[in-house]
Order: sequence, then C-alpha cells, then structure tokens
Amino acid sequence: MTVHPAPAACHHVFVCTACCDVGADDLPGAALLQTLHQAFAACDLSNTFTVSGVLCMAGCTRPCTVGFAANGKAAWLFGDLGPADCADIVAFAGLYAVLNDGWCSSTDRPGKLSRSALARIPSLPLWTREGAQ
Repeated sequence: MTVHPAPAACHHVFVCTACCDVGADDLPGAALLQTLHQAFAACDLSNTFTVSGVLCMAGCTRPCTVGFAANGKAAWLFGDLGPADCADIVAFAGLYAVLNDGWCSSTDRPGKLSRSALARIPSLPLWTREGAQ
C-alpha cells in the first residue's frame, strides 16, 4: 500500500470541556483547551493540528479527557490530564503527526500520556472497489 503525506490540519486534538473532578464545580477542560490553543499556535504544529473542545467524551471517571484522531491512523483517548500536562500533550502531537498508523507503545509517549491512555481505537480500513486494503 502506498502512503501519501496527509494534508495540512488533518490531525485533530479534542478536549472535553465538560470534565470536572467529582464534587468540584470548576471545569479544567476549558482551561486546558485555552492553554492548548496557545501552545499549538506557538509551535510548528499549528498548521498540522486542529484543537477543538467537545462537550463530552465519556471519560467522566478520569477527567480531563483528550483525544487524538487523523484519517488512516489509530485514534487515542487519554484521561487524567490538565493544563499542567500541556507540554506532554504537544510533545505527543509531534509524535502522532509522524506516525504512519498512529500506533505507539507507552514507552514512546511523553510524561503522563505514557500511563493515562483510556483507549486506542484502530483506524477504519481503506475501502476501494476491490474491497478493504
């Protein structure tokens, strides 16, 4: 199978904006989203990634949740993250951008992301007239 470079801004980071710690009223996801917007704008990944807030990603027992997705790559969902983990999230984005299939081991992921994965979802198969590839 031939791999073609992905177009700009085809990678996505999703941040749950509804996440909150049990018994708390603050929404750390909103603060994390703002911090990530600033961090991505200041680095060379700003043309590769879109950073968006999502109302809920069903990681409520492990707030704050952050997801990564791109066409043809495994998607990731991480939990227990906050604004203090921004540098690790951006570092993982740099790794994810160069992975052909999005798969990596926990030892490859920076900081807290090495131990906070909630899910790794395989990419959908590429379909042609001849079937799945």
